[in-house]
Amino acid sequence: MRITAKIDYAVRLCVELAARYDGGQYAKSDDLATAQQIPANYVLGLLNTLKQTGLVETRRGADGGARLAAPPVEIAVADVIRAIDGPLASLGGRHVEDVTYPGASAPVRDVWVALRVAMRSVLDVVTLADVLAGTMPAPVDALLAGDDAWRTRPNGRAVVRAAERSPR
Repeated sequence: MRITAKIDYAVRLCVELAARYDGGQYAKSDDLATAQQIPANYVLGLLNTLKQTGLVETRRGADGGARLAAPPVEIAVADVIRAIDGPLASLGGRHVEDVTYPGASAPVRDVWVALRVAMRSVLDVVTLADVLAGTMPAPVDALLAGDDAWRTRPNGRAVVRAAERSPR
């Protein structure tokens, strides 16, 4: 999965808003941009999109700005991603479960559906409050503790041992 700059900025922006949530005050877009080192023009566009999807509230005026529309514990990282980019996994604008392939490639759909499930297992359970606190739910912590979690695999063929495969 490629994490775009837009998604990275949106999640960081929402975590910054989560850090300011308890005060109930609105944060200025310039302050948010500075705090997260995000270009100001991106912040304005992202805030507008997040407002349209109901994750953020905005107010004009001297004491205006933006704030989360719900407590950080109620907003999953997946909510932010979906607000900005739509479904976690889609193929040419279609839901992965709706694609069909001919012949031998028919089971490729299953790979895409499984990928979506794997993404959901992390992104739907990690909230903005979790990120802000620097603590992850136990299943995510377990993934991070794996030997392979912090290593990028080189381009090319991934090697999977036969013992790691589960029979179908």
